[in-house]
Amino acid sequence: MSTAVEAGRSYRSPSGAELPPPGTHARRGRWIDDWAPDDPTFWNNGGSKVAHRNLAFSIFSEHIGFSVWTLWSVLVLFLGPAYGIDPAGKFVLVSAPALVGSIVRLPYTFAVAKFGGRNWAIVSASLLLVPTILALIVLEPGVSYSTLLLVACVAGVGGGNFASSMTNINAFFPDSRKGWALGLNAGGGNLGVAAVQLLGLLVLATAGATHPRVLVGIYIPLIVLAGVGAALFMDNLSSAKNDKKAMRDATRDGHTWVVSLLYIGTFGSFIGFGFAFGQVLQVQFKADFPTPIKAAYLTFLGPLLGSLIRPVGGKLADRIGGATVTFWNFVAMAAAATLVLVASVQKSLPLFVLGFTLLFVFSGLGNGSTYKMIPAIFRAKSQKLIDGGSDRSVSDREARRLSGAVIGIAGAIGAFGGVLVNLAFRQSFLSYKNGNAAYIAFIAFYAVCFVVTWAVYLRDSRHRLENV
Repeated sequence: MSTAVEAGRSYRSPSGAELPPPGTHARRGRWIDDWAPDDPTFWNNGGSKVAHRNLAFSIFSEHIGFSVWTLWSVLVLFLGPAYGIDPAGKFVLVSAPALVGSIVRLPYTFAVAKFGGRNWAIVSASLLLVPTILALIVLEPGVSYSTLLLVACVAGVGGGNFASSMTNINAFFPDSRKGWALGLNAGGGNLGVAAVQLLGLLVLATAGATHPRVLVGIYIPLIVLAGVGAALFMDNLSSAKNDKKAMRDATRDGHTWVVSLLYIGTFGSFIGFGFAFGQVLQVQFKADFPTPIKAAYLTFLGPLLGSLIRPVGGKLADRIGGATVTFWNFVAMAAAATLVLVASVQKSLPLFVLGFTLLFVFSGLGNGSTYKMIPAIFRAKSQKLIDGGSDRSVSDREARRLSGAVIGIAGAIGAFGGVLVNLAFRQSFLSYKNGNAAYIAFIAFYAVCFVVTWAVYLRDSRHRLENV
């Protein structure tokens, strides 16, 4: 049997199929027809280089997607009295893109296999021009609230980029490196939340609060750059296939809903706080933040730290187990939310900012560990079937099939947590003029999450799945 050769070394897939050198394309359009990242020889002879090149440009495109998705968390700081929007209305404005982003994540997940990872990266980046150009047109005093709400909804397309990017990168890396790669991909994307807030601060400090269009205009050339980068340097994998039956089968598996619940607590918290924090500061500590720029000085720190630590969550999960990391992380999130509640009652701004920063950090850490749990859960289920006499190749294939589907489902449901966070804040401020009721709800939810993690994955060593 012949083998493909690169740099004087030969390799083939585990099935014995002949493999072209990684990075070469058997047909036009930057398609790779045979990809075997779990084969060490293939990986070391160029596969790693191709995977990391795709990862780098995927991170940049996803980063810009996150910035556009959370753009309205900064734009509401520019909407002064001339716009006539009360705090409750602003919470709805920042909830709208979170809701749309959670909805579009499922179709974006399927789009990778349908159109190719590179091809969809180009399309998804180009779609980001729609909400930015619309915002550039309508942002001026006198615009109707319904128009602003519609434009904010369109910004939700940025939330879909995460799902397609994660699905694509998941296919490029071997199982042993997925936790790190997915954590790095997601963390780099999450940095878009901090980046847009830093840029918002820069615009507020230079152009002033009456020029939100300057912030929007900054992103248009960056979006173009993301699309061009994807076109020139990313690849499509022809081995990526949509399995709609896998999605149906995944919905019948209880672990899908357990992980989705946990992901609401981690990613939902991160993105929800990212949308809401600036507005919360201005409403709850109004005397300390008479101008938007004073709030903007503090809003970027939490998302920045939460994004940077996300790959650490994936790495820790690779090393000591995602369930263990996730359990203790939710304990820490409950403690941080308690600190925020105490600070709110005592009206202590320094303690309040510290508690929220810790919430961002732990939600970022939990993002990485919870996502890593998904392939680990289904590998563990596969191993139990193999131990019971099932065929290894069949069981492993089923594990990969279901874990890919669950990544899409959990990502969509987790993003919806961002909507719940903002609605909780809106209702709390409407009812009690502070966020205390929302903080109590967060503490209770995190307690549910760490109890569920312990009960399902850590409680009984005789029956639980191992190495999750």
